[in-house]
Amino acid sequence: MRAIVVGGGIAGATAALALRHIGIDVTIYEAYEEPAGDIGSFVSLASNGLRSLDTLGCLAQVQDTGVDIPRQRMWSAGGHLLADVPRGRRSTETLHSVTLLRGRLVAALRQAATDAGARIVTGRELVGVTETPEGVTAEFADGERATADLLVAADGIWSTVRRLLDAAAPRPEYAGLYAVSGVATMDGVEPGVFNLTFARNGAFIHLGAGDGEVWWQAQIAEPTQPDRTGISEAQWLSRTAELYQHEAVPSAVIAATTRLHPTVLFHAVDPVPTWHSDRVVLIGDAAHPVGAGQGASMAIEDALVLAAALQAEPTLSAALTAYDAERRPRIVKLLDTAEDNRGAKKAGPVKRRMQALVMRMFVPLFYEKATAWLYDYEPGTLGTR
Repeated sequence: MRAIVVGGGIAGATAALALRHIGIDVTIYEAYEEPAGDIGSFVSLASNGLRSLDTLGCLAQVQDTGVDIPRQRMWSAGGHLLADVPRGRRSTETLHSVTLLRGRLVAALRQAATDAGARIVTGRELVGVTETPEGVTAEFADGERATADLLVAADGIWSTVRRLLDAAAPRPEYAGLYAVSGVATMDGVEPGVFNLTFARNGAFIHLGAGDGEVWWQAQIAEPTQPDRTGISEAQWLSRTAELYQHEAVPSAVIAATTRLHPTVLFHAVDPVPTWHSDRVVLIGDAAHPVGAGQGASMAIEDALVLAAALQAEPTLSAALTAYDAERRPRIVKLLDTAEDNRGAKKAGPVKRRMQALVMRMFVPLFYEKATAWLYDYEPGTLGTR
């Protein structure tokens, strides 16, 4: 079998690797020219995503390029500790959450995929898809075409393939948050801790990344979508510093910033009804942008479940149906969690005080039980053809 993977990010690279594990001939087509690059802010992988990478044989490479984060602490706007919990895992789990720069994760996954025999073609923007009983053809903006038995759409939240598969599919909408992220240089930040402050103007995340570096992200609540046109890095940093001036630790981290990442708008997509046709399947953010710190882990799970279904089922159609049936209930449950997560970050002063009270009382008692379904997920195994 031959497969085309559209998109060479986390979902696409992992899909290519998983498909190679079961003997499928794979080519990734990526719209951007650069193979990966040290782009974007940081991303976290929880234990469920890491176990999937272990199944695919690239866990060590990913761990080596990231930061081990065993704990998460949640803080009020006033700097009071609300909760101290295991980060992205059960307390008995020895596999710790890993946080790393998105570009480095993509590079590690692409390297694993190419080492397994996948090919990557960059600078190819998909504009059309044609299915026949014999195969599927991808059409690119430069006039080139490629034909295979299966097309895996890993082209992200703004997926072209999603729209081609279903013209009525929901479109991304601004979710009331935007993120300013950067790197600071300072001492005194405890390593191995993911700090989340529920600040007056949105959430603030920071963690020690080693060698005096602190990675941070301000997730700023703003009902009206901001216009990023013509705003310099210095202006973004100044705006962010002003918004967090009343929170001591976030303010100190922002003041120590040495590098800023591009500002990102958060978008949400209503549940996507159609994930596949006879020869085309959506994975990752193309199918279900989830957020809640699980976007990368869910994309990795998708890739593994898809490969397992292709290996187990007698026909391509049956495999895609099985993939949908396996993944959709888990994603639906996580989407509810993600919506609650966004709501907490956009809370006003009264709701924020109520949240702080509830978290201080109940998170230590119920957090692990409430998240067991997420972190205990076992991805299964893949045979080798």
